[in-house]
Amino acid sequence: MLSNWHVLHTPRGTLGDVIVQPGPFDDNDVDRNGAGVLVRSHLGTAGDCAIARIEGRGIDRSVVELNVPIAHLGRVEQGDRVVKSGRTTDVTYGIVKRTDVLSKIDYGGNVGEQMIGGFEIGPDPERPGPGGEISMGGDSGSAWLISDEDGKATDVMAGLHFAGEGADNPEEHALACYAHAVFQKLEIALEPPAVAEILEAAPEGWDETFLGERIELPRLASTATADALEVNGSTVVPYTHFSLTMSQDRRMARFVAWNVDGAHLRKLSRNGLKFEFDARIDEGDQVGDDAYVDNKLDRGHLARRADLCWGPIAEARRANRESFLFTNITPQHQAFNQSSRGGLWGQLEDAIFEDARVAKLRLSVLAGPIFKKRDVPHRGILVPSDFWKLLAYVDEDTEDLRAKAYIVTQDNLLDDIEALALDDFRLFQVSLRELEERVHLELPAVLRRADDFSAGRTPEALSSKGERKAVREVRSRAELLG
Repeated sequence: MLSNWHVLHTPRGTLGDVIVQPGPFDDNDVDRNGAGVLVRSHLGTAGDCAIARIEGRGIDRSVVELNVPIAHLGRVEQGDRVVKSGRTTDVTYGIVKRTDVLSKIDYGGNVGEQMIGGFEIGPDPERPGPGGEISMGGDSGSAWLISDEDGKATDVMAGLHFAGEGADNPEEHALACYAHAVFQKLEIALEPPAVAEILEAAPEGWDETFLGERIELPRLASTATADALEVNGSTVVPYTHFSLTMSQDRRMARFVAWNVDGAHLRKLSRNGLKFEFDARIDEGDQVGDDAYVDNKLDRGHLARRADLCWGPIAEARRANRESFLFTNITPQHQAFNQSSRGGLWGQLEDAIFEDARVAKLRLSVLAGPIFKKRDVPHRGILVPSDFWKLLAYVDEDTEDLRAKAYIVTQDNLLDDIEALALDDFRLFQVSLRELEERVHLELPAVLRRADDFSAGRTPEALSSKGERKAVREVRSRAELLG
């Protein structure tokens, strides 16, 4: 369902919300009017637009009362004739008066005034609307179609209706976002891509050449190789956009490696997705729901769900579902999520994208738990308290590969003093060699050469004894990139 941001989202809404049709203004029995889920939206110069996935309802692709399904997107010029069918004014006819219009509209709440791009439509004097109106409140989200000389609607959509005249401009007119801009911004199409195109475009697991230079998956150190679980003859288990290696002893991933195409991310809902076992692996080799029933343990994603949802829509949806397999989940106790450092932990990828010049907005990420003998026992498993993450990207200015490694921990890494189990978590940036020792992995040499510490981009810290260590504590977002 295509409509406006101010119809489907509003300042009070969020992605994943249930969309009802008819809406509360016409029928307040919202519990029975569910029609879908809000999956993407945009409010800005590209338009006032949103899209919902239809669930549990039938679909008629024809525009109501115009009886034509939209088959094409078109661009309008001044003088073009258009027609729409709206909830309030029904079928009305117009003539494009101005193109490339920027309209300032106050959306209220914490959104305030926004500049919306589009075109302006005036009444068609040959086909006047009811009371001279071509649109009124409630018509938002209507499709403006190009019409022929006889006023008949074609199958070409030119715009998405979002507003009419304001009090400061009494001359009757309507405002529409450009259809092509809306479709591009929401990353939608009138027809789904061919199955062959989807299959050909879907990568299998971690892409070693995603950043140009070949980055192989880490190898388990000799002390940990016997713990790797074999699945179909390999210790590497591939998924859509990520791969992982399982620990036999802990029944959870030792590490997960994934690629992030930031330029083609899709905002997909998690509604309806369930945590499930990977059918390729015995359930006894995975930590399932038994660990989470009637307690405050969280099911924590290792590879972030939002990071994996990119590419063609079918591929992104598959990655979305696979992110919920228990192989990508670790039990995280309440203190981890309540820690003041937890927010920074979740901001690592976002901070890289926003504050660094990342070539083509592409990241390669590795992460996992840090297994320790003193991890908290619970229902036959040990709950990790510490986690690590490594981010690699190509600097757009220098074209150099860069790597940064972080640990969120209760330990004081500067003085090697193990903290009490109730202490707050702290976030540290560490050298890749320091990371290797703690997680019992051998990282590829190409990443060690790109490490911030080895390249001298991050100064080593001093312990309380005056010793230099390739560790620094991160206390704020401004320090994430250092």
